[in-house]
Amino acid sequence: MQCFHELVPPTAVTNAVTLSFTSPNSNNLIVAKSSLLQIFSLKTVTTEVDPDREGRQPNYDDPQVAGRREFQDENVETSFIGTDLVLQRSERSQTTKLVLVSEYSLFGTITSLARVKILNSKAGGDALLIAFRDAKLSLVEWDPERHGISTTSIHYYESEDILRSPWAPELSQCQSYITVDPSSRCAVLKFGMRTLAILPFHQAGDDLVMDDYDPDLDGELPDAPKQPDGESSSRSTPYASSFVLSLSSIQPRLVYPIHLTFLYEYREPTFGILSSQVAPSASLLSQRRDTLSYGVYTLELEQRQSTELLSIGGLPYDLFKIIPLPLPVGGSLLVGGNELIHVDQSGRTNGVAVNEFAKQCSSFSMADQSSLAMRLENCAIEQLGSGNGDMLIVLNTGELALLDFAMDGRVVSGLSIRRIAEENGGSVLEAGASCTAILGRGKLFIGSENSDSVILGWSRKSRLPAKQDTDANILADAEEDLDLDDLEDHDDIYSAGPQDAKDRSETLKDTDRSQAGDYRFKVNDSIMNLAPMRELALGQPAFLPRSEEERNSRGVVADLELVVPSGRDRAGGISVLKHEVDPKVIGRFEFPEAQGVWSVSAKRPLAKGIIPQSSSKDQAGQNDGYTLDNEFHRFMIVSKAPASEVVESAVYALTPTGFEEIKGTEFDPAAGGTIDVGTLAGETRVVQVLPGELRSYDGELGLAQIFPMTDDLTGAEPKAVGTSFADPYLLVIRDDSSIVVLEADDSGDIDEVERGDSILATKWLSGSLYKDHSKAFLPQAENGSGSSSDVLLFLLSVDGALQIYNLPNLSKPIYVADSLSFLPPILSAEYAVKRSTARETLMEIMVTDLGDQIAKSPYMILRTANDDLVIYEPYKYSSSQTLGDSNSALHFIKIPNQHFARSPAESAQDAAKGLMEQRANPLRTVSNIGGYSAVFLPGSTPSFILKSACSMPRVIKLRGKAVRGMSGFHTAGCERGWVYVDIEGIARVSQFPNGFQFGETGWASHKVTLGEEVQSLCYHAPMESYVIGTTEKVPYKLPDDDDFHHEWKKEDTSFLPEVQHGFIKILNPINYTVVDTYPLDHSEVPLCIKTLHLEVNETTHERQLLVAVGTAIIRGEDLSTRGCIYIFEIITVVPEPGRPETNRKLKLVVKEEVKGAVTALSEIGSQGFLLAAQGQKCMVRGLKEDGSLLPVAFMDMQCYVSVAKELKGTGLCVLGDAVKGVWFVGYSEEPYKMTLFGKDTTHLEVLTADFLPDGNQLFILVADGDCNFHILQFDPEHPRSLSGQRLLHRSAFHIGHLPTSLTLLPSSLPSASSPSEPDDDAMDDVTPEHPAQQLLVTTQSGALGLITPVTETQYRRLSALQTQLTNGLEHACGLNPRAYRAVNTLADPIAARSVLDGSLLSRFWELGSQRRREICSRIGCEMWEIRGDLEIVSGGGLNYL
Repeated sequence: MQCFHELVPPTAVTNAVTLSFTSPNSNNLIVAKSSLLQIFSLKTVTTEVDPDREGRQPNYDDPQVAGRREFQDENVETSFIGTDLVLQRSERSQTTKLVLVSEYSLFGTITSLARVKILNSKAGGDALLIAFRDAKLSLVEWDPERHGISTTSIHYYESEDILRSPWAPELSQCQSYITVDPSSRCAVLKFGMRTLAILPFHQAGDDLVMDDYDPDLDGELPDAPKQPDGESSSRSTPYASSFVLSLSSIQPRLVYPIHLTFLYEYREPTFGILSSQVAPSASLLSQRRDTLSYGVYTLELEQRQSTELLSIGGLPYDLFKIIPLPLPVGGSLLVGGNELIHVDQSGRTNGVAVNEFAKQCSSFSMADQSSLAMRLENCAIEQLGSGNGDMLIVLNTGELALLDFAMDGRVVSGLSIRRIAEENGGSVLEAGASCTAILGRGKLFIGSENSDSVILGWSRKSRLPAKQDTDANILADAEEDLDLDDLEDHDDIYSAGPQDAKDRSETLKDTDRSQAGDYRFKVNDSIMNLAPMRELALGQPAFLPRSEEERNSRGVVADLELVVPSGRDRAGGISVLKHEVDPKVIGRFEFPEAQGVWSVSAKRPLAKGIIPQSSSKDQAGQNDGYTLDNEFHRFMIVSKAPASEVVESAVYALTPTGFEEIKGTEFDPAAGGTIDVGTLAGETRVVQVLPGELRSYDGELGLAQIFPMTDDLTGAEPKAVGTSFADPYLLVIRDDSSIVVLEADDSGDIDEVERGDSILATKWLSGSLYKDHSKAFLPQAENGSGSSSDVLLFLLSVDGALQIYNLPNLSKPIYVADSLSFLPPILSAEYAVKRSTARETLMEIMVTDLGDQIAKSPYMILRTANDDLVIYEPYKYSSSQTLGDSNSALHFIKIPNQHFARSPAESAQDAAKGLMEQRANPLRTVSNIGGYSAVFLPGSTPSFILKSACSMPRVIKLRGKAVRGMSGFHTAGCERGWVYVDIEGIARVSQFPNGFQFGETGWASHKVTLGEEVQSLCYHAPMESYVIGTTEKVPYKLPDDDDFHHEWKKEDTSFLPEVQHGFIKILNPINYTVVDTYPLDHSEVPLCIKTLHLEVNETTHERQLLVAVGTAIIRGEDLSTRGCIYIFEIITVVPEPGRPETNRKLKLVVKEEVKGAVTALSEIGSQGFLLAAQGQKCMVRGLKEDGSLLPVAFMDMQCYVSVAKELKGTGLCVLGDAVKGVWFVGYSEEPYKMTLFGKDTTHLEVLTADFLPDGNQLFILVADGDCNFHILQFDPEHPRSLSGQRLLHRSAFHIGHLPTSLTLLPSSLPSASSPSEPDDDAMDDVTPEHPAQQLLVTTQSGALGLITPVTETQYRRLSALQTQLTNGLEHACGLNPRAYRAVNTLADPIAARSVLDGSLLSRFWELGSQRRREICSRIGCEMWEIRGDLEIVSGGGLNYL
């Protein structure tokens, strides 16, 4: 019994589309990453341009780039002090950035996205049509009331009556995609081999006579008739009944369809289809030359028929895609591997050959540009603008080229292609594109599965001839900012006239057209991609020997780090993943008496003649006191509790290297312990909050005012226990559950704000001040009103109610939500729960901005008694019934969060004790920590709440002990860092580690680009080095000395194919640089690299950790594949000057050539032998002293082995291949032999496999090529296993991603323990067991998963919970989680049990407290049991990563 949980979401972008989704005027980019749907908005920011780095993708090794923190604040104005500073001004430009609006993890694999215009959408914008694997369609739109997507309909086309052909391939083996009519009249889903599902959409004017109406030519229609209630007359759904057509019914010759898409400029829905009557084949090119045909068909939706308009035959066999072209070009572009062909509406064709094979493989007439030597396979083509029809070509290597259309009036007379020069950004992309989406003028999104997805911006430099200077001068004099595409219409005036097509084919060479502008491309933004994770290696974090960084990092560094290959081609490299934040410690100090720390900076008097409002950001740092944003912290106030137990405070001066205590100021250490410290009055006053009073100091710590905590109404002297600052206001929470709000005037004097009766009559638990610059909370009627400010007061009452006040008015709240403590998924003022006691015990509330320098947005953060964090995002929605009611317009939506506290409070009865502890360690907000606006959770589970512009808020734990206090720390020696004190009294001045990003995946991730594709890697612990196998593409020429193919000598082609050439490299883990390289032979590729303890001495039986490499020499299909086994030793050498990390080198010990590729390596047995899968055999070899590998045992596998692993130290092995399935083998040493114990009878296509021991049971997990996991068991006592000869197929489940590796890891959780529970008697007989081992799964899409064995009790409990969540939750896009995970398999019908879905189980925390309590009562368990089980299966045992 197992549970699969997705730890890291997929990162490879597969589809993208641009549309107005969230509102009629919005410009949204929707991105699909396999099963993850993300909705982005676009934001234009001002950035500084670095000419040395302009146009390149971000370098993650650069600390200025890490975490998207390289950009300046767009609100900072620019000025210069003196004329000599003008030359120092850096160039600034406008760039487009992505801001994530929402994301959804779907129970389905997305295959295609399309934009659809529908009538009466909820948000007034466009709808999104999503195609899933296995012939499913979902129509979704944005629902502003729920601030999320709403599923309008879902359509299934996988029934047996539709797919009735018994010889047709399965749906999973066929590509499914959708195409939508440009006027949104219908959509077509192509699924199966040759089946179309057509979904019509209602549009304005459907009920009118529209025979002669063309939406593209005749403009918009008048509004449809309205009903008296204001709704459209029409229909209940935006679509009509769908129907299915077979391509054979449309045209019998459409036997092998290749691609189809809708076309522009037709009055009826019309699509073009590329097909063939015989299967295209490169090996049968002599018999099947130019077999493709292109047809244009119009759809008659009412008659459910089609009519052929155009048919063109004799097209090249390698065409694979149709791109519809709007005006001014029109028609369609056919894309092939060797050519491009344009077809207009009348059937006129123009083609261009991009390499020399186009003429050899086709007789089709084309212009010759074979000197380009391009490969168009898997290329992406997108139109740059509608002015001249220029199109951008993104090759599979990431290179850019431009396609120009020669226009003779409105007729295309020729095509020409030219490469983009490197200085113009032709190589800004490092790998090919998987999808493209035009974002507007000068902006293009390029998604990729092989590298980071980017926003590509471009500009044009005019190269118009002199006779157009007059137009340019006129435009310049008029100061009109027009795009140069607008001037393209003048080209026809000065054109030399039409030419013969034959003449053009002779003159169109690889040259620029005289009237074409020069394009310059650069990368504006990027989305990080960790895919493809071929395998993983576990290494140890490394530091320079005996360095200060190594000493400072003790106790806060991970035991292991997870390293995976990422990227292909020039984007190849590795990615380092860590489960928690490992701080980069700048300084470490013993501070046992410290209880809390606060670092502050107050403004000093400004220099004369300087205007701070116009000072630039760079110059502010050079002039002390100009602006607080760039001024270093000067003081640190520490609350200390020495051994005498007399709490006092001390003030320290911050230096670049540490801090020194200040004496002789008006700061009184004996005044008591500090509660909080902040600044008011425009950062000119430092306010120290003490339990009995407030002390205000100037910028030099001169005492300015003492404000006592005495209650003027009652005369009592309550103590301050909590505060919140928002200039010019200060909120103080007192121990009698009362609050007081103070305000600082312009001179800095503090006075109390008058409180209303409701404030005085209510007992308050916590509160927070927030300055609402973005007007996310304030109603529109009060924006800009003179009687109120933009500072809001959020109060949490003891009863769990939320009230919001607009300061300084404390007489009446502007918003009240009485049911906040029920934590509903969507909180509104109207939400109410009747007769329920299922309230969550809340302890603290905070409202603050989260984000980075690109985008920040407010969030409401709640802290529970268990130290759990609940995050709400505010939004506004006003219906027609509540229009004008500000209290009803504000809503809050809960953000999914899987944070688990390490040591939660024991019970709700201990809330008072927990409240005091949490008030001593409240949430801390830091406006700029490493470029992030973040929140820190101190206590037993220290954690950061971080958010980047491209991610949702993530809670990431800080590695180390419990934290007493924390504060931001910004000095010359530690810029934008933080200082914190742990429970052991150690103070650390820290920063985020260089190059790491935290928001995108929820893990700390660091990408290292090596420029070569990493095929395999391992970690060598004694030498603290990574060994990687990389490849690069090199031209391949057939050998001239082959004895059987003498005709190869006559090969004269200059356009050679490319093959992989491999290298073995040592990677230094300190700075991840290559320190040594061993080149392999030509066409030799490393397939597997392992570190193995091998016996190196036959006499003493000494064993040594060596590096074993298995390779394959692939020289085409005409020559047999060979392989080699390399054994390397890493030795110590004299390093290069200035590079101490280069003291390691590879020493070749053994090079053994074998027949067949070496596809898998593993250590086996107890004598230090090697198991190698070579060719069709698995052989056990021993290392001899003479440098050879002696075979001692073997097993004939009949097929190439894809995986070979041993259960460490047992001799039990699992072997797998793509045809025969899984073999369970045992190895014995006396005598040496390999024995087959059991086989799988289903013949799985094995990609990877591994053991998963669970107590006294042995399971084998197998991943197949259909994204499924199969669980097999070796049980010789079971009657159906035939004494173990047959592996029992226990279960199977679908993960939605292609698995690449499985790694068995131990669990850091104790073997037997019980979570804290309020009733000790109820736990007397409960001892839940934690798993001893888990399986970590890497996938090709960049997702990281975890498979955890669970006990029988846990399985029943979680299985019942999963059933409740499946039936009770609303699933995005209307998908079924149970159907998504189900696999049609031959599992044992008696013992088959489904695998638990951890992604679905984690949604339990999205429910409100009442729903959670109801579900627990239905399944008969307590909340703490569910909490403990979910912590186990969600990666709680991976604390060492």
